[in-house]
Amino acid sequence: MEFQLYIVQRLSALIMVPLVIGHIVVMIYAVQGGLSAAEILGRTQGSVIWGAFYGLFVLAASAHAAIGLRNIAQEWLSLGGLALNAAAGLIGLGLLALGGRAVYAVVVL
Repeated sequence: MEFQLYIVQRLSALIMVPLVIGHIVVMIYAVQGGLSAAEILGRTQGSVIWGAFYGLFVLAASAHAAIGLRNIAQEWLSLGGLALNAAAGLIGLGLLALGGRAVYAVVVL
């Protein structure tokens, strides 16, 4: 299982790199263009493309962070077994829920 988690974390990092760059480019463009928060939300609402972009970002970041925190807890707190996996799973699900709610708010509401 450790090797599979290693692979998932590395793949999630590979997915996040272009998404982070894209996010930064869009934010710089929005700020340079003088767009307000209301104008930005007006452009993102109802967009399947922005929903998919940030939805994928949330999935990758949630998996990456949960696995990373699992590794830290294993090393620093000497957690193991079910407690370690349950804690990492709850963190991953929490991040997924929070991020999903943010994507929903920006794209749907």
